[in-house]
Amino acid sequence: MWNSPRVNNCNAYLIDAGVRILIDPGHAAYFDHVRRGLDELGIMLEDIDLVVATHAHPDHVEAVTMFEALPARFALHSEEWRLVEEMAPLLKASLGVEAKVLKPDFFIAEGSLNVKGVALQVYHTPGHAPGAVCIHWPEAGALFSGDLIFAGGLGRTDLPGGDAEALKRSIRRMAGLKGVRYLLSGHGPIVEGEDAVRRNFENVERAWFAYI
Repeated sequence: MWNSPRVNNCNAYLIDAGVRILIDPGHAAYFDHVRRGLDELGIMLEDIDLVVATHAHPDHVEAVTMFEALPARFALHSEEWRLVEEMAPLLKASLGVEAKVLKPDFFIAEGSLNVKGVALQVYHTPGHAPGAVCIHWPEAGALFSGDLIFAGGLGRTDLPGGDAEALKRSIRRMAGLKGVRYLLSGHGPIVEGEDAVRRNFENVERAWFAYI
């Protein structure tokens, strides 16, 4: 995990288990902390096999452009790509912002994702974004939750495609997963330990659901 010191940049995670999967590379302008972390591990960008974005907000997906000419494949949920295609011309027209996001090499969807022997489970968890996903790595007891839920908090729903009721349903669904020892969210600290993860889900529902 690399936790960015920059404001409004996400946590980036690396699965290094015979295959190298980078989850949520973050903002392009703030990618240096990820590059430095990889350097410390003796890993070059060329060594990454797959880049996965839990959703297509710029603070999670923008740095995918760093892999444009490299072997890594890029995966995203199709609902997120649809939103990118819809929003890009609006951003250019209203703000003069040229949104550059690489087209995914393939779309991830609800179900199993086996990457060279690393068995992951993808869950479609809309709410923060329409095509947001959580990625469960059962062997490691890890749940990469994107911006669905954080340590003591939950994702905002006031951005395009956000849906508060869908967010609640998605959080309750992920709360039912068994054997999650590490809650690895898009921002903030890791929640570690099965009891701590369970309590975090319970506390977030108790503290926040009435207000969204």
